[in-house]
Amino acid sequence: MASAATAGGPARPTPPGKRKSVTGTRKTIAAGFLLPALVLLGALVVYPIGYSLYRSFFDQAGSSFAGLDNYKEIFTEDTILTAVKNNVIWVVVAPTVSTALGLIFAVLTERVRWGTAFKLIVFMPMAISMLAAGIIFRLVYEQDPDRGAANAVWVGVHDTFAESAGFPKAHPLPVHPLKAAAGGAFLTKEPVTAGRQVQLPLVGVAPDKMPSDAKPAKAAEPDDGKITGTAWLDFTKGGGGRPNSIDAKELGLKGITVEAVKDGKVVASAKAGADGTFTLPASADGAQLRLPADNFREPYNGVNWLGPSLVTPAIIGSYVWMWAGFAMVLIAAGLASVPRELMEAARVDGATEWQVFRRITVPLLAPVLAVVLVTLMINVLKIFDLVFIIAPGSAQDDANVLALQLYRSSFGTDSNLGVGSAISVLLLLLVVPVMLFNIRRMRRERRR
Repeated sequence: MASAATAGGPARPTPPGKRKSVTGTRKTIAAGFLLPALVLLGALVVYPIGYSLYRSFFDQAGSSFAGLDNYKEIFTEDTILTAVKNNVIWVVVAPTVSTALGLIFAVLTERVRWGTAFKLIVFMPMAISMLAAGIIFRLVYEQDPDRGAANAVWVGVHDTFAESAGFPKAHPLPVHPLKAAAGGAFLTKEPVTAGRQVQLPLVGVAPDKMPSDAKPAKAAEPDDGKITGTAWLDFTKGGGGRPNSIDAKELGLKGITVEAVKDGKVVASAKAGADGTFTLPASADGAQLRLPADNFREPYNGVNWLGPSLVTPAIIGSYVWMWAGFAMVLIAAGLASVPRELMEAARVDGATEWQVFRRITVPLLAPVLAVVLVTLMINVLKIFDLVFIIAPGSAQDDANVLALQLYRSSFGTDSNLGVGSAISVLLLLLVVPVMLFNIRRMRRERRR
């Protein structure tokens, strides 16, 4: 019988006891391989979470039980409430905008010749660390247009459509025939008379603010029935010269506006030429001449991007710059698997490109869009680096987020580890629902 079985007879079934021992051995081997990872997971994840939860119920020193006082402080202190509000803005805006831009880029790059190169350029910011990106955008958002790229562009666009004031900080001397008026304007001390030359000298114009095509000032020619005069910089380089007198090296204030005012109303106005001369009609006879405040306002210096009202949107903009490429790459990968026959059939049936995009492309990409959106939401809930680096000290309270407040509460000058631990537990509670949603979605996808 033994030889027959060996020669090719039916194999004997393995006894049940031996099957159990083999299965048990496999489980033991698997547990042995998993044990180091489980130990690290417990030491680096489970224990810190448990200790943070425990520490959140104690006071600042950690010696007295505080109950829920630390959690009450989270929802009563203005600084922490601002952090919660900003986190809501981040979670709603940043992932949505990044995903939308990624979808647009992914769809459009399929239709351009250099799509791969464009994707590479858009994805490149992902290679930059948050620290480096924060430093870059801190410089981009500088208030000074000579240093900050954002304001350099903004000021350039503004000055294209609205001319900047030519002579900030210009003013008359006490011996000049001008006096200060309301709103930063200057007014002649006496009314002017037709046929007589009027002098409007000023000082305090920086050399770099003088028009490049300004010419040496000259006395205006008298004109019967009209008001003529000269507005000039009453200052001679290197010294010398006489006040209220046009000297050879003194330049005209080209483009300065001169108004004739009677009874508080402007009856005429003119702009000075390159040599500072101007002419007003006869209606200006007997009026006082005014140099309006618009001549002297500070030049437009752009937007205060890192001020209290714009600091959060500005930092979100830097985040979108970094992560739109990540969204684009994932969505482009999903788009490559979309059946082209459905799109072509819809076009044959008369659907427009917008209808194809809205009714076919987006629904078929819904699982990929969900992955990108949820991933970015989890990432945004932990945002710290960009806010800490970009927001200046004066605006850090306005740009505050929970992760930054966790750092400030735990390690700041007036640290309170109880409040810091409570914030960390709150962050965990905010992340868990998003993670559970992602796990459920992945299981549904696996079942399909």
